[in-house]
Amino acid sequence: MGFGKWYFGWNIVAAATIITLLTVGMRMGMGPFVLPIMEDLNFDRTELSTMIAVGMIVYGMGMPLAGYLVERYSTNFVLRLGILIVTVSCIWTVLATHPFNFFMAFGVFLSLGLAFTSPVALTPVIAKWFTRQRGRALFYLSTGSMAGIAIMTPVLTMVINRFGWQATILLFAVAFLVIIIPMTIFIVRDEAPKNTDELEVPEPNSASQRKPVIRLTWKEAMSTSPFWLITFGLFACGFSMNLLGTHGVPMLQDHGFDAMTASFAIGLIGLVAIPSTLVLGTLSDKMPRKYLLALIYLVRGMGLIALVMVASLWQLYVVVIVAGFVWAGSIALSSAMLSDVYGLKLVGLLYGWAYFGHQVGAMFSSWLGAGGMISSERISFRLRLLA
Repeated sequence: MGFGKWYFGWNIVAAATIITLLTVGMRMGMGPFVLPIMEDLNFDRTELSTMIAVGMIVYGMGMPLAGYLVERYSTNFVLRLGILIVTVSCIWTVLATHPFNFFMAFGVFLSLGLAFTSPVALTPVIAKWFTRQRGRALFYLSTGSMAGIAIMTPVLTMVINRFGWQATILLFAVAFLVIIIPMTIFIVRDEAPKNTDELEVPEPNSASQRKPVIRLTWKEAMSTSPFWLITFGLFACGFSMNLLGTHGVPMLQDHGFDAMTASFAIGLIGLVAIPSTLVLGTLSDKMPRKYLLALIYLVRGMGLIALVMVASLWQLYVVVIVAGFVWAGSIALSSAMLSDVYGLKLVGLLYGWAYFGHQVGAMFSSWLGAGGMISSERISFRLRLLA
């Protein structure tokens, strides 16, 4: 299963990271599409924002379904199904003119397809291939999410400016087909070798020695406290990440920073998060994961409080660099802990439900950050959908 000393599982991690970069980058990189779509289709900001918000929930709801299908069939089956849905949705989006058709294509089905190619669909196969270095491998997978946010948004902006939003969506569909289909054929494999990555005898107290201590069905597992503690943590993660991603730049501008400085500061968090996975991934396999996760949430919470209080440029950069260092850790550690506690068979489905909590938190933070007011624009939007 390897070539020389190279372990084939790392090829799967690399492929999964690229898939995650495309998926999360598109799901979280909707900003560049907003104004062009509004101008071409005559939507107002409330209408399009509502479509995107519903898409975030559909994205979250699709994840437990993706986890179930991975368990029932295979990772490659779910990835290929996701590619098919994304491709059809992209074509449908470009052809749609009525608000309801556009909402179903861009808001619902595109989000569902992206959920089937999300980290939830890829976590089980990586957990199967890694035991001794499972934490590190899952941290590397989360790097794809951070890279997607940092890379895809400027790339999408440049392509939209050059070719328009319709061509950009079609090019994204082509890239999905060209890049991911070969990966499902030649790289991603559900059948892991018997000894996985246990290339040497682990130390007695290493993280890889954690064996699942709970043998339950997925319904029984969802009634246990570890699952809900992890889910609540991911809810807080989604709340904080989306709150900062959606309202961080306007908040910093309200505090006296110019738009470019505020945008660069928020983007710097994602850039710092990419190399930090090298450190946190190693630590996650050497120390109890629950303590590392608690430390990450503590530092992130303190960082959010500090971000509201910064008054100078150097204070802003110190805060975002510290926050960026722990930004990618919670999702990777949560998935690793679910596999540690409940075993590989349930990790996909349980992680899907836990990540749905992440998306619920993201929805609430967007709504509360904007005031949560129901305006006449929202009412007219609903009437247009029914028209």
